[in-house]
Amino acid sequence: MKKTVATLLFGIVLFAAGPLRRAPGFCLIDTTGEWRDLADYRGKIVLVEFMKTDCPHCSAFSTVLNSVKLKYADKVAILAIANPPDNPQTMTPYANAHKLAYPLLLDQGQVAASYVRAPSLDLPTVYLIDGNGMIRNSWVNSALTKDIFEGNGLSREIDKLLAGAPSAAPAKK
Repeated sequence: MKKTVATLLFGIVLFAAGPLRRAPGFCLIDTTGEWRDLADYRGKIVLVEFMKTDCPHCSAFSTVLNSVKLKYADKVAILAIANPPDNPQTMTPYANAHKLAYPLLLDQGQVAASYVRAPSLDLPTVYLIDGNGMIRNSWVNSALTKDIFEGNGLSREIDKLLAGAPSAAPAKK
């Protein structure tokens, strides 16, 4: 019985994981006026976060991302992408107030639409991209992903990727 249950659970995890997909490319301007092209980060692990400056969960998650940047330094790049109605006038004060250790980019919705395969974009949403530009995992803030957005789950996933181990199956909403 235990063997059957284990086999069934393994099959569900494999099915849920699905095939890897290439991270859609983008080039967006950040709060300092610098253009950030995803292709420039090839060879590095990249976290792409979709957020809004008035989102309280995004604000709390910025602390986790700052910690990740401090812990991994140049091994991991973080690109936070603000979505409308955000604009440079809302983004710069947010970046300064949260002492972001990573760039905050402005999207008009096209980049978010190329990543998100759902009718709506829940925030924050974060994508883990490997050094070859493949999306290894993604998470949407929810009760099921609390450890990613508030705990050490994101660091554990990065550690696995740095060690060459496969990431866990993508979390569902």
